[in-house]
Amino acid sequence: MIAAPVLRANVQVSGDLVRIGDVIDNAGSAAQIAIYRAPDLGTTGSLPVAQVLNTLRAHQVIGVDTRDLKEISVTRLARTLEGKDIELQIARALERRNGLGDAANLSLTFDRDPGDVRLDAGFTGGMQAAIVRYDNRNGRFDITFEIANENGAAAAKLRFTGTAIETVEAAVLARNVERNEILKSSDVVVERRPKAEAGADAAARDRAVGMQARRQLRAGQAIRTADLAKPDLVQRDQNVTLIYEAPGLYLTMRGKALENGTEGDVVNVMNLQSKRTVSGTVTGRGQVSITVRRRPARAADQRRHLLARRATTPRPLPSPPSVRQSLQKPSNVNVSHPVSTASFSPAPCCRWPPSPAVVPRSTVSPRSAKSRS
Repeated sequence: MIAAPVLRANVQVSGDLVRIGDVIDNAGSAAQIAIYRAPDLGTTGSLPVAQVLNTLRAHQVIGVDTRDLKEISVTRLARTLEGKDIELQIARALERRNGLGDAANLSLTFDRDPGDVRLDAGFTGGMQAAIVRYDNRNGRFDITFEIANENGAAAAKLRFTGTAIETVEAAVLARNVERNEILKSSDVVVERRPKAEAGADAAARDRAVGMQARRQLRAGQAIRTADLAKPDLVQRDQNVTLIYEAPGLYLTMRGKALENGTEGDVVNVMNLQSKRTVSGTVTGRGQVSITVRRRPARAADQRRHLLARRATTPRPLPSPPSVRQSLQKPSNVNVSHPVSTASFSPAPCCRWPPSPAVVPRSTVSPRSAKSRS
């Protein structure tokens, strides 16, 4: 026995056509006959039951059990790709291409807002980047994605164009700041700015607060490291405390700064007591330290001291060989016999220089005396 066709109250279709088998149960051989165009993707439409019955009779489908329905609803199933997911996929496709950074740091602007994209429910595949083009000169991109269909149909293609710019977190001024003004916490906010605008030396917020502006800065301007300097702890013409430090000595006195200086700077200060100008290192707010170091002895002073010590030190007694060397034969004495030194052995208590040596009388033979006479 053939069951009677029964009308459905709610109909769901995944394609762009509504067939007889979609609106009634037990449609038999007429199930694949298309009778209506489906609603737009992801939307729902309604059909009066009387209109549906007339359409079915035209295709020889009669005796339909309507179950006292007045209308039926038809919903077209769809896969929805949200705009934020599309943007994320494009950023990932452009990541680290032609000098770009991480996907999280890319800011995209589309030529036409993609919004949410709906596809037939059969396109269940992932978004695969088939074509990726990017020009780093103007930031333009052109990307085409392909999405596979589980029913074997041709893959869906989605193309997106626009510009991509790499951004960084930058410290931005909330108000105008004058030169030499100290930045407070309320003066600096964090925003994402194009990397080219912030520059390679973009200042972090925690490092900007408490620093001093080198020049006048405007509200909304990204702060760079070169725009900031350590705050001056000493101002020109400011009364400061001069601190003299030396081993075992610590003195403080009043001074007048002759120039500005931050911590670690060497500045000139006038001593208000002596009216002399001295140089010192800025160590704190209104404080300049002068460290006095003991001057090392010069080489000339060391030599003079050594000579003085040698002059006051007693010289040792000469050794016997020195005594013998002092008893050399005088050059103007003409003697025929060598001088005897046997009787001149130095005694342990002798003084220097020794007493003159006594030359013994020479023995002259009678022949020699006669010849002399």
